[in-house]
Amino acid sequence: MPERGPSPRHERFLSEIRSEFPQFEIRRKRASGLQRAIARALALVTFGGQVHYLTRYHTVLFGKLYVPDAWDEMDDDARYVLLRHERVHLRQRRRMGDLTMALVYLLPVLPLFLAWGRARIEWEAYVETIRATAEVFGLEAARSLEDEIVRRYVGPDYGWMWPFPRRVRAWFRQVIVELETQATSRN
Repeated sequence: MPERGPSPRHERFLSEIRSEFPQFEIRRKRASGLQRAIARALALVTFGGQVHYLTRYHTVLFGKLYVPDAWDEMDDDARYVLLRHERVHLRQRRRMGDLTMALVYLLPVLPLFLAWGRARIEWEAYVETIRATAEVFGLEAARSLEDEIVRRYVGPDYGWMWPFPRRVRAWFRQVIVELETQATSRN
C-alpha cells in the first residue's frame, strides 16, 4: 500500500477545531433553507448590494460553518486562512452564547449603516485573517488585504457596518505595525 503524505494544512487545522468544538461541522449553504432565506433577506435589505452571500461568504451559525460555492475553488492555504478567521467566531460564540452574539451582531448601534457590535465582532476575526495571511503568504500579502477589508466594512457586504474608512484603515495599519514589530524582534 502506498504511503500517504501529510494531510493538507487546512485538514490538520480542522482537526484542531473539531477537538476544541466537537459539534463543529461544515455544511453547504445552498443545502440549507435557512441560509437561502438569509441570502434573500440580505439582498433585500442591502438593496441588492449583498448578492454574494451564497457564493462567496462563509458563515458560522450555531457552531456550524456554512460554506459557499467558492469553497470548492479554494486551495489548501486559502482554506486554512479562512478557517483561522472562522475559529474566532466559534470562540466568540462560546464566550457570548448564541443569543448575546446575535444581539451584539445585529443591534448595537443599528442593524445597517452603523453596526458597532458587528464591526467589532468581525474585526476580531479579521485580525486573525491578517495574521494568518502574513504567516502563510508573507507580510506583503497581508498588507494587500487593506483595501478589500475596508471595502467590506464600508460597503453593502456587511450592511455598511462601519462606514468610516479612515478608522478601519487605522485599525488595519495598527495590526500591520504589530506584525512588523514581531517580525523584527524575531530577527
